[in-house]
Amino acid sequence: MLASSLSTIAEAHGLSSKFYRYTCPGLEYTVAKTVALYIQKQPTLAAALLRMHFHDCFVRGCDGSVLLNSTPNNQAEKDSIPNLTLRGYNVVDAVKAAVEKQCPGVVSCADILALVARDAVRMIGGPFWNVPTGRRDGTVSISREALINLPPPFANISSLKTSFLSLGLSVKDLVVLSGAHTIGVSKCSSFSNRLYNFTGIGDADPKLDKYYAVALKGKCKPNDQKSIVEMDPGSFKTFDGSYYTLVSKRRGLFQSDSALLDDPDTKAYVVLQAQTRGATFAVDFAESMISMGQIGVLTGNDGEIRRQCSVVN
Repeated sequence: MLASSLSTIAEAHGLSSKFYRYTCPGLEYTVAKTVALYIQKQPTLAAALLRMHFHDCFVRGCDGSVLLNSTPNNQAEKDSIPNLTLRGYNVVDAVKAAVEKQCPGVVSCADILALVARDAVRMIGGPFWNVPTGRRDGTVSISREALINLPPPFANISSLKTSFLSLGLSVKDLVVLSGAHTIGVSKCSSFSNRLYNFTGIGDADPKLDKYYAVALKGKCKPNDQKSIVEMDPGSFKTFDGSYYTLVSKRRGLFQSDSALLDDPDTKAYVVLQAQTRGATFAVDFAESMISMGQIGVLTGNDGEIRRQCSVVN
């Protein structure tokens, strides 16, 4: 019933799980086979590819605009400060090349990114979901729009809710998609403000567990711009519900993680998943990813089907 209802919602946006049934019938097999070559060698790429899909959808919708290179006359999204740490473009390019050999000029880069993110998550223990396809690629990518529209790691609950709701996502989607932090790593610079001089008197963020703060200080010295820390210590390569256990213990790495305890609805979800070891997280995450993948999609005659994901035709 869930799959059926989600499919109906997606089709209302012009997307369909059967969009390439006749024009590129081997698409999903080709994508999965290519992604596996990379994830088997470097599992941490799964988090990077999921993050790339998220960053694409939150700026101009899921139109592949994050994949475009800057030009002499325009700085693109990928060169915006929030996107400088994105990686995995080579995986998307490899999948696109494989698909082009099979079905030239048929499958958009936006659809490929959505499929790549799903398969990467599945390959490290995450859920599977049917990705409705039919997106077309945008031709505009502007650096400052990424800076304005992507929720920063220091966001409070009010700004997070505003950001998600403005894109048609619910408060539940916010707390569920935050669970993507169960995988991946972060540079110290994204959260070190919580460790040193948080309020101007040389203190740490009071919302951060004091013992965890001490442990983080051991890994991140003041002004450290390069060191890397696991977002979900102990299982950062495995997609599971342990993120919520950490957040419930005030051990979420970012201010945006701890902010989930500042709203009764998001806090209730955090506590539920922590107490049940993520009992419904996989199903919820699949549902929220389908919703996120429909933000601002281009369909029909809008946009184009890029021959190369990094440049417009």
